[in-house]
Amino acid sequence: DRQVGGEKAQYVYAYDLSRRKELWAAKIGAAHDDGPRCTPTVDGGFVYAIGTAGNVVCIAADSGKVVWLKNLLSDLGGASNPGWKFSESPLIDGDRLLCTPGGQKAVMTALNKKTGEVVWTCSMPDIGAKGKDEAGYSSIVISHAAGVKQYVQLTNKGLIGVSDSGKFLWGYNRVANGVANISTPVVDGDYVFASTAYNTGSALLKLSRDGEGVKAQEVYWLDKNKFQNHHGGFIKVGDYIYGGHNHNAGEPTCLEMKTGKILWNADQPGGGSGSVLYADEGLYFLYDDGTVALVEASPEKYSLKGTFKLPRRPGTKGTAWAHPVVNDGKLYLRWADVLFCYDVKAP
Repeated sequence: DRQVGGEKAQYVYAYDLSRRKELWAAKIGAAHDDGPRCTPTVDGGFVYAIGTAGNVVCIAADSGKVVWLKNLLSDLGGASNPGWKFSESPLIDGDRLLCTPGGQKAVMTALNKKTGEVVWTCSMPDIGAKGKDEAGYSSIVISHAAGVKQYVQLTNKGLIGVSDSGKFLWGYNRVANGVANISTPVVDGDYVFASTAYNTGSALLKLSRDGEGVKAQEVYWLDKNKFQNHHGGFIKVGDYIYGGHNHNAGEPTCLEMKTGKILWNADQPGGGSGSVLYADEGLYFLYDDGTVALVEASPEKYSLKGTFKLPRRPGTKGTAWAHPVVNDGKLYLRWADVLFCYDVKAP
């Protein structure tokens, strides 16, 4: 968010990192108390983003000019804005942008990425009693499970699969917690792994053909005491899932994806939830309190390689929830309105 004159609004920014210079700022909608949630998607000279009020925008990457804008509620049929507002990062697949207006009438929508025009809209049947008919806080991923190209998403009602023609394929309600389903699921072959907090847990599903459709079968369920991920996310490396465990927490944990076996779990080196990134054979955790930890990505044992604490700048509010980024030997970390860059190249 940024204050311009007497108006506070949400913006997408572009920076020249070598010169530490802002190139442009594109307004995408009204401000929210603690800022936007989505990670912008860059594709073919354009930047795509979703603001907390539901504005889906396409921005020219060279100038910052808004090319088109659609609203998930007023234009695309979304049921309601979730309690902590729209948080999805848009998916670009070929000539389409995929997003989640949410609700039974428009659980998922495909747009022409160049014009913003609707290609298809998917309605959703009732998949269970848990959760509300609205978007969650997760983002769509592509799967080719059971030989069917599909888009997998974690909504407020649970996991769903939608074909690339907009047909609803399957739904799974058990993993919905009724409050906030946040972390993006992991897809691998015919399998989907998902986890939510608020005393819920985790599930692995196997997808298979069912006539002309697809069915989802639960392979295993892990209860809240074994693995529940709040909002720091989790990553598949090889045959294993790594992420933070527990509600409002981020205990580093490794589990075998196909079996659900917990291989190790450790006390967390920082406070609050931990957003996780895998790079250069290591796991970078960024905790709510600004603690950064490097953990070896190995199923054999928990090995903490080092930690440091981001300096809290005067006036910095809120927690450090943005995921770390590593590019060209540089580690980028965001804490509210401050961006840090650290050199992590091997000596």
